[in-house]
Amino acid sequence: MARPRVLSGIQPTADSFHLGNYLGAVRQWIALQDSHDAFYMVVDLHALTVHPSAPELRRRSRVAAAQLFACGLDPERSSVFVQSHVREHSELAWILICQTGMGEAGRMTQFKDKSAKAGENAAGVGLFTYPILQAADILLYQADQVPVGADQKQHLELTRDLAQRFNTRYGPTFTVPSAFILKEVEKITDLQDPTAKMSKSSSSPQGILDVLEQPGPLRKKVMRAVTDTGSEVVADEENKPGITNLLRIQSAITGTPIPELEARYAGQGYGTFKKEVAEAIVELFEPIRERTEKLLGDEAELDRMLAIGAAKARAVAAETMEKVRANVGFLPTAG
Repeated sequence: MARPRVLSGIQPTADSFHLGNYLGAVRQWIALQDSHDAFYMVVDLHALTVHPSAPELRRRSRVAAAQLFACGLDPERSSVFVQSHVREHSELAWILICQTGMGEAGRMTQFKDKSAKAGENAAGVGLFTYPILQAADILLYQADQVPVGADQKQHLELTRDLAQRFNTRYGPTFTVPSAFILKEVEKITDLQDPTAKMSKSSSSPQGILDVLEQPGPLRKKVMRAVTDTGSEVVADEENKPGITNLLRIQSAITGTPIPELEARYAGQGYGTFKKEVAEAIVELFEPIRERTEKLLGDEAELDRMLAIGAAKARAVAAETMEKVRANVGFLPTAG
């Protein structure tokens, strides 16, 4: 029996993944390689919405790909590739744009939120059509399931609507995907503002734990993390958001339930607790950073690994687009 196909992607818009990216997505993608026909991509077309320079986009795309492999994605067990290496993404996105209503696209919360912050005139058309390109990414590979968190459910619903609409208008073409609900990861918050989500776009550098950061700075960030009055290491979202965040982080990394951690640190104070949180983070990130640096030091090997994934992806994409072109009425290519 064929394994269900799953697809997801990550943007190359920063110089490192952070702890929230790793726990919320990448770590769970690794496990899916064993149960699914997995396709994972560095979505460099999506990254253009924030206007990176050409050298910056090239560098960050390589860094993102290297981190995916370093975290445990295997080119023999899943298809890992760069989005722009499969040109059918752009072609299918245009076809789906032509199936999408203005009001439908305008209701997407990501566009509304970002245009509200930056001003409607500052938000580009690419950001407006971003969810439709995302739909093309999914439908191109006939994905059965899409790993999603709560913030992506609306985009998946648009994908499902477009697939069903296209199938009704033009005949059976696309698999209508369902959500693969990722294991709920407790929200990892900013170390300096534990009421806000850890995020590259809104957190201060001191509030983010980067996967590729050196051990020294990582330890300092944890030791300087905002804590709360008192000295008890207990989870209390309202009165101790800083300590609660650090407990969540240590629990997620070590697999130790928070009540067990509270019992372990009873009467020990914040200092000992923070040191052990920092060591757990360093122990997790250090081998990933070392493997990433090794891959970035051998671009030929990194390119070889990405080429394996791109070849698999192009074969599936070409088959889908042949059907799409015929169904919408495009003339066949001569020869």
